Amino acid sequence: MDLFHEQEDRQRRSVQPLAMRMRPRSLDAYVGQQHLLGPQGPLRQLLASGSLASVILHGPPGCGKTTLAHLIAGESDAFFVSLHAAEAGVRDVRATSAAAHDRLLTSGRRTLLFLDEIHRFNRSQQDALLRDVEEGILILLGATTENPFVSINTPLLSRSHVFELLPLPPEAQRALLVAANGDRQHGLGAWELDLPDAAAERLIEMADGDARRLLNGLELAGRLVRLEQRQAITAEDVAAALQRKHVPYDASGDEHYDVTSALIKSVRGSDVDAALYWLARMLEGGEDPLFIARRLAILASEDIGNADPQALTLAASTLTITAQIGLPECQYALAQATVYLACASKSNAVTRAIAAARADVRENATLPVPGHLRSRPKRDARAPYRSPHDVPDGIVRQAYLGATRRYYNPTERGFEARIAERLRHLRNYLHGGDHGSQPDAD
Repeated sequence: MDLFHEQEDRQRRSVQPLAMRMRPRSLDAYVGQQHLLGPQGPLRQLLASGSLASVILHGPPGCGKTTLAHLIAGESDAFFVSLHAAEAGVRDVRATSAAAHDRLLTSGRRTLLFLDEIHRFNRSQQDALLRDVEEGILILLGATTENPFVSINTPLLSRSHVFELLPLPPEAQRALLVAANGDRQHGLGAWELDLPDAAAERLIEMADGDARRLLNGLELAGRLVRLEQRQAITAEDVAAALQRKHVPYDASGDEHYDVTSALIKSVRGSDVDAALYWLARMLEGGEDPLFIARRLAILASEDIGNADPQALTLAASTLTITAQIGLPECQYALAQATVYLACASKSNAVTRAIAAARADVRENATLPVPGHLRSRPKRDARAPYRSPHDVPDGIVRQAYLGATRRYYNPTERGFEARIAERLRHLRNYLHGGDHGSQPDAD
């Protein structure tokens, strides 16, 4: 490299954020993902074999996907091309494919295409890659924060190895902080700052596994300290630099479904504090509060039902309040409903009952409407309908279905226990048993 290019390279690095400057230059310097890159890790073995195939890397932001992709490219003798799916289109893919064909014919060298945020490519754009990936002309190296089994075409997945990257564990983050704070060439070593354990732990807590946020937070905190001509970074400096903890949440991706599932299961399991935590995660992550309110309303019938009929009323009110008021005030109604539903007695008897009834309708012979229950023009005059309002006890023994069916089996929990007791008397009177004993009227 000549003097001009050396100066250009130094100027370029001088404006790069710390996370970019501290990117490892080799796989041995890469921190984390030992389940993939350890001695027996599948990705390590794939690279060691010398026969690199197409790979999809997926994981949360800041876990090292892009860095790893560049290191994988460095381990290969293939020609490296990088595209970002948010900026590239089918035309760019076709141009890359055409160049890859020419390169293979003229030099015998394959092309490795790194496609960042590959999930942003729609189905037709992804299809444009299929033939060249299948024929081996292109080695695809895709990176995505989304679940690839949902966001990427099945044919493209079947031609690739899929590897999941995990958020960096605290010990890996501590190693990164020590390295960045001491590196005089690429890190903050020239500033000679002290990083006490309390400040380091605060950085780790607020970064939440995101290495990019971790290192850039360290750099900004260091700049604040230098402005005040101090030497030690404090936890307060970290809080000032990062302002608030990063909450990993994607309102349309895996986090959305996983956290929603955790909320529902915590309410169903009657763990109030866990339910409130997952509710807070959703709110802090930017989830639509109406979506939360709708899920709580479904849960009120699906998992509580008649064990506490008031649950559905409260959930319906919460849905109305959320729609009319919105955030931030509707959070109180959502929290109130979450607490009440978590504490309520649970029963899925109604859920099972309607499922059984619908299965009966789908799978078995259709039952005709009994003659005395039909609309007036078709009513059977030989067996007239008797209204319960015309008898003192308000219950008339007559056929309402024309067959014996039992779909609803209430539990002995909460208010449903009272329903169960009354239902035993009703069924006994309507379908047999003691003909002379009617259940008490409500």
